[in-house]
Amino acid sequence: MKKTKKQLEIIARNIKLLILDVDGVMTDGGIILDNEGNELKTFHVRDGHGIKLLMNAGIGVAIISGRGSKALEKRAKDLGIKELYQKQENKIEVYERLLKKLGISDSETAFIGDEILDIPLLRRAGLPVAVSDAVEEAKGCAMMVTEKGGGKGAVREVAEFILKAKGLWDGIIGEHSKT
Repeated sequence: MKKTKKQLEIIARNIKLLILDVDGVMTDGGIILDNEGNELKTFHVRDGHGIKLLMNAGIGVAIISGRGSKALEKRAKDLGIKELYQKQENKIEVYERLLKKLGISDSETAFIGDEILDIPLLRRAGLPVAVSDAVEEAKGCAMMVTEKGGGKGAVREVAEFILKAKGLWDGIIGEHSKT
């Protein structure tokens, strides 16, 4: 199912929505619990900036997570992600509702996952991506595997790839380079 870079770029030009898993994609998969039982997560700042760049370019970003977390709610709010779905064991149902709600097709959707729960979405999304430290079964369903690991810049890597494929990257760099 792997594609050449050129084939992936052609697919990425059509992307209107990036859907993210959380644990193992937006984070390194670690779960930290404090003495009061509060769950803490570490998010990579460049992943967040990549998400903002996508959204500023008119590309939607959604999160579908099998787990729930107040830390994730805060991160999504800080990034301006309105489509946040937590505690979703059947991710494909949420995926189908989301695409219908937004009026987009599978071919206009990218998904980044890392675990066997993500396989149904990896099989449906137009651009299925697995992070480099994903389980082999998820990698086997992906067209693209990132060089970076989950929580280590993989989301930014995909965001840049999509923006470059759409021909938007040079304009973003130019805009951010103004003095």
